[in-house]
Amino acid sequence: MSDTGSGQRADGKSAEKRKVKLDAIDRRILRNLRDEGRITNVELARRAGISAPPCLRRVRALESAGFIKAYHAELDAELLGYEVAFHALVGLDSQSEAVLTEFERQMRTWPEVRRCDMIRGGGDFMLRIVARNTAHENELTSRLTAAPHVSTVQTFQVIRSSKYESSVPVDDPDE
Repeated sequence: MSDTGSGQRADGKSAEKRKVKLDAIDRRILRNLRDEGRITNVELARRAGISAPPCLRRVRALESAGFIKAYHAELDAELLGYEVAFHALVGLDSQSEAVLTEFERQMRTWPEVRRCDMIRGGGDFMLRIVARNTAHENELTSRLTAAPHVSTVQTFQVIRSSKYESSVPVDDPDE
């Protein structure tokens, strides 16, 4: 990996972010960590085709460069009591930066809001929300509708998910 510059993190927090040219080994490491975050360094190194010490150095460099943002476990929503998932298309009465930022701040405080994306076309934000049941979904929808600056809310209940992938593809131009 080679450092070619620096900038600001996409989440707005002030931290150095380096532009890095990934090689095939880096991409194998990223794919394996994306798909199996609990993999041991020894196994990750074996799959990447290198020994453990340089593998660990590469993982740390990928973390430092911002390619690896976090490690987490995928939890079963239903087993934890969240039987309903839905999306909400939210329109605000103003698109001023202050209003947009305040809405985002408020959504970060709602534990049921699992994703909040500002969007273009048809609304201002698309939320992915989980609820314990339909009554809880209705309560959350009412709270959302009553939130400051919210002018429209359209909800879409998830019937089933046939594909759910976290993260992004890791393309390898050499493979």
